[in-house]
Amino acid sequence: MRIEVLFTDRVGIAHEILAVLAARRLNVVGVEVDPPHIHIDAPGLDPATLPALDSALRVVAGVRRVAAIDMMPGTRRRLHLDALLAALPDPVLAVDRGGRVVVANAAAARVASVSENALSGVDLGALFGDPGLTADLLAGGFRIANREATLNGQPFLIDVTPIIDVKAASEPEGAVITLFAPARLGERLDALQNFDEGGFDKILGDSPPMRGLKARAARVAAVEAPLLILGETGTGKELIAHACHRASPRADKPFLALNCAAVPENLAESELFGYAPGSFTGAQRGGKPGLLELAHGGTVFLDEIGEMSAYLQAKLLRFLNDGSFRRVGGEREQKVDVRVISATHRALETMVADHSFREDLFYRLNVLTLHAPPLRERGDDILSLARHFIGRACAQARRPPCRLTAAAGAALLANRWPGNVRQLENVIFRAVTMSDGAFLDAADLELAGAHMAAAVDVAEDAEAWETAVESFERGLLRRLYPRFPSSRKLAARLQTSHTMIANKLRKYGIPER
Repeated sequence: MRIEVLFTDRVGIAHEILAVLAARRLNVVGVEVDPPHIHIDAPGLDPATLPALDSALRVVAGVRRVAAIDMMPGTRRRLHLDALLAALPDPVLAVDRGGRVVVANAAAARVASVSENALSGVDLGALFGDPGLTADLLAGGFRIANREATLNGQPFLIDVTPIIDVKAASEPEGAVITLFAPARLGERLDALQNFDEGGFDKILGDSPPMRGLKARAARVAAVEAPLLILGETGTGKELIAHACHRASPRADKPFLALNCAAVPENLAESELFGYAPGSFTGAQRGGKPGLLELAHGGTVFLDEIGEMSAYLQAKLLRFLNDGSFRRVGGEREQKVDVRVISATHRALETMVADHSFREDLFYRLNVLTLHAPPLRERGDDILSLARHFIGRACAQARRPPCRLTAAAGAALLANRWPGNVRQLENVIFRAVTMSDGAFLDAADLELAGAHMAAAVDVAEDAEAWETAVESFERGLLRRLYPRFPSSRKLAARLQTSHTMIANKLRKYGIPER
């Protein structure tokens, strides 16, 4: 039976309490003193004799209460600690001030392929096959930068937390070592980078081209095969890629992206494939995992794949063939399970024809294909997108909401948007920030200058006035017809006669058969 004695602390009181139990010939197997409590484990104590023991203990000056307890506090803490360590998915080791393992959780034992008890007393450097690790820990007072090490053939990032007695203000008595696998790091990186990203509901637009895109994307998202997304710059290819990932069986795994046009070849290689220890000057000690390792089980998005160098194309092709690769400067083959989604605004088939892109890689990437429609083909979406961007821009600028005038809406619809949705967002943001009124007019959008420049270019290139007029009419009708697909609707939009519009459509062969 275990009891708790509440007392007023004074010199010798614990000894006097234990003497009472000894006088009653009770064997004490455990004592924990934490003033104003003393906890006693006496297996021979019977609940029926507890009242008599209570009376005897109260004779001791300072004893205030005696009560039965179900478990000793130390045992309770140990059970809770064991449960906590067992629940941690990452391997955790506690080492003493000499760098030897004191406690290991079940995850660490599984990785090391030994029992938790077998890890006790093992030198940390010997466990990782890195004798310098223990020396570095001791020399740095268990305060070292994160570094990579290999345990039983698996790479881990080591995180060290010193164990310090705050009251004694002494040197560290050891440390808690947490091991993070690359895939676990990838999950954290994905959570930080994509915390507000959603699925297809985040892709705004209800025009026929967008409805068709979403329907096709929902089907290819569930297929475990490489996906190539084609489209002009600014059409939201990364947003489509992320939505496909969220609609796939890999939705709960990382989605990590690399823009092949934004980094030089050597950096792109190390970012994608990682590097081994000592690969180059300035490399992180112990090496570094690349996006493929970090995204294990998930998706890697390669934006602007058309800008990838020939060397990286060959290395990527090998990975797509069998899922294996080597880190930069490494000798060990690694295998990961990653789906590759790529995107480009360039014509890859033309690049294949002129030998600037590998034909075999093109066919490996082009298993499934999506085409992101340009904004000029999504006329029904322009105003709804503009209103969405106005709301976001007003919130960012901390100003009252504003609205588009009819003239501003017409200007937005008439613009060709070579920069697509990204250009529209930038135009709206600039207009919202630079105006103070409750309405955005056409002049606020600063699009008139672009229209004038386009008209001047057409006129300069034309051979005659009649040719320039026909070129302008043809371009205007082709832009507006997808949004107003009949001669009557188009005539109403342009505020002219139905007969004239019908004649012009026939003259210019619109729509094309």
